Amino acid sequence: MNFQQLRSVREALRRNFNLTEVANTLYTSQPGVSRQIRELEDELGTTIFERAGKRLTGLTEPGKEIVIIIERLLLEQENLKRAAQEFGARDQGRLTIATTHTQARYALPVVVQAFRRSFPQVHLNLQQGSPLHIAEWVASGQADIGIATEGLQADARLSTFAGYRWNHVIVAPPGHPILARERPTVEELARHPLITYDTGLTGRSHIDEAFARAGIVPDIVLTAMDADVIKTYVAAGLGIGIIAAMAYDSEEDTKLRSLAADHLFASNMTRLAVRRGAYLRNFAIAFIEMFAPHLDRNTITAQQDEDAAAARQPEPAGA
Repeated sequence: MNFQQLRSVREALRRNFNLTEVANTLYTSQPGVSRQIRELEDELGTTIFERAGKRLTGLTEPGKEIVIIIERLLLEQENLKRAAQEFGARDQGRLTIATTHTQARYALPVVVQAFRRSFPQVHLNLQQGSPLHIAEWVASGQADIGIATEGLQADARLSTFAGYRWNHVIVAPPGHPILARERPTVEELARHPLITYDTGLTGRSHIDEAFARAGIVPDIVLTAMDADVIKTYVAAGLGIGIIAAMAYDSEEDTKLRSLAADHLFASNMTRLAVRRGAYLRNFAIAFIEMFAPHLDRNTITAQQDEDAAAARQPEPAGA
């Protein structure tokens, strides 16, 4: 048994059983991947994959259990490397943060600046995407830390932590009638075209919930992934905007005015996620502490251990 065999199995699952893609990922040949998988199956004395001819089509019942162990073994191999790097080059390396546009644009600049001052030899990589992409990048090891408001808690492969709370604000061009209302209602908002975030992004669920409670279907004429786009079209007169409060700056957004919306929409929690069981290097912990000062290595490790223990518990009978 060797790590190349384990990687071949893992990538076959990740690449939806497409051995051509597996071979490209592992920089080898398709016959080589097939051979690695067969040799592991022969050694274990069981079949991991279901097949139609030479094509992999799914996991066998034993395979479903085996891939869990393979993931754990490969994670521990990565942890060994990280631990060795920590002691060999303590403040050098690469840190990948997966996050949304809103977090990267408005919440992280101060943190990144402080981190760069403390760790000038660590190369930072910011990957921007949707919460679903962020969760997958962290769970698969493509990113070290994930930061988003939605989606992270739902992924059982991650350990998640509360970061900070924030609210939405209403934005409109100067002179817009809605600005005459200090505390507008959802009914008053619904009289105007609305521009806000895509479904599943930046607290959109709380916006939808507020209108649903009032029995109102708002006229959302435009949605976007980030606040900069929303503000552009609000300034162009296409409608009222609902954005994250951190995304509005009265000095920069001179073509807009804002109204508090915390009386309308529930507050949101931005969360931070790491891969369950992953060893975090010193500079990764430092980044987390700069972003969320209430967290530290002991807190993070304890939560990872608790999550890992819970994942190993058998499901109750009849579940």
